[in-house]
Amino acid sequence: METENNNTDKLWEVFVQPKNGAPHEHAGSVRAADAEMAIQNARDVYARRGEALNMWIVPTEEIVATTPSDEGPLFDPENNKPYRHPNFYKVPKGTRGF
Repeated sequence: METENNNTDKLWEVFVQPKNGAPHEHAGSVRAADAEMAIQNARDVYARRGEALNMWIVPTEEIVATTPSDEGPLFDPENNKPYRHPNFYKVPKGTRGF
């Protein structure tokens, strides 16, 4: 059995939203030459049983991500903007705090 391995195929990441309307979650990857074929491949692999309401298919090379070295400056809270921290708010009696 010969497998198709076309060097022109790009890698695409597939994000699936289940029928219950939950957020999209990464389901996996597919290879395809173009967006239309990527959608068809993603449908065949990740939504063939009708378990998806919606799919996002994104070229892997277009995804921008942070790195562990970004941990400090990028994710540190901005303490100079107190309105972002609800320290001034008191929870009214009779309500449940989280």
